Amino acid sequence: MTAQFKSLQSAPEVETVVAALSGLRKVSQESRYGVGVLPQLMSRREITSIVEQLIAALYPRHFGPPELNMDRVDVFVAATLNGALQSLRAQIRRELEFFTNKVSAEHSSGRAAEIAGAFLQNLPKVRALLDTDIRAAFAGDPAAKSIDEIIFCYPGVSAVLMYRLAHQLYLLGAPMLARIIAEIAHSQTGIDIHPGAEIDEGFFIDHGTGVVIGETARIGKNVRLYQAVTLGAKRFEIDESGALEKGKPRHPIVEDNVVIYAGATILGRITIGRGSSIGGNVWLTHSVPPGSNITQARARVDSFDNGGGI
Repeated sequence: MTAQFKSLQSAPEVETVVAALSGLRKVSQESRYGVGVLPQLMSRREITSIVEQLIAALYPRHFGPPELNMDRVDVFVAATLNGALQSLRAQIRRELEFFTNKVSAEHSSGRAAEIAGAFLQNLPKVRALLDTDIRAAFAGDPAAKSIDEIIFCYPGVSAVLMYRLAHQLYLLGAPMLARIIAEIAHSQTGIDIHPGAEIDEGFFIDHGTGVVIGETARIGKNVRLYQAVTLGAKRFEIDESGALEKGKPRHPIVEDNVVIYAGATILGRITIGRGSSIGGNVWLTHSVPPGSNITQARARVDSFDNGGGI
């Protein structure tokens, strides 16, 4: 394809724009990397392909080729995982070399292989967790007619599927790759789950659009969220130099069997006690004990019939 581009002749006005963009790129690259050989960047396009392969390997009858026969499923899964693993190693290696530029290529390749291998070994655990999420979605939505409908159609399940893949990579030492996967999920579903969040089994996001779950959030078993819920930070701590302090716990802890309804905003390192229900559009910045039922103040209704409300 590069040779094809070299053979093309551009209009003069295109050449002018190309030159201007080249100059801007040079300034940007020198400010980030200095003068010298530019590091290889990860490929979002390649990572998207890896995610698609992994999802197909986890659920081959739903996301594999339509002509896949039952007696060939294991063969397909093996071939798909082999291809995904090879590509995954390359992307992890690029991340390691980008963030640790003094590490030798041999060391980064070896470490990338270790991370990819550990990730591969964790896939059965990921599938088992996802099955609990899917069952929770089916149990929690009266509109769902089948488990297959949940897998095919529910954006909350798609987002959690990609989160669980990203979370494993985050824990294993590939946080940039994990963030890219999280943003692929975000762009596809409208659901923003940071891969650093800790989410236990049986997690269901219904409808899902606008849900935000921050990096240090912790979510227990059998928790259900509805659309536009935010589990966010109340404030950002600043160090002596004025820079943001990163990595400190700053997002909510949601205990087991909690339901959080649409539009609720829960901020800060607070705890939502086990079995609580948080109503729609509630703004919450303090902990609540187990079994709490938090709702908005009753809406005021004024009627203009018969002179009322004047």
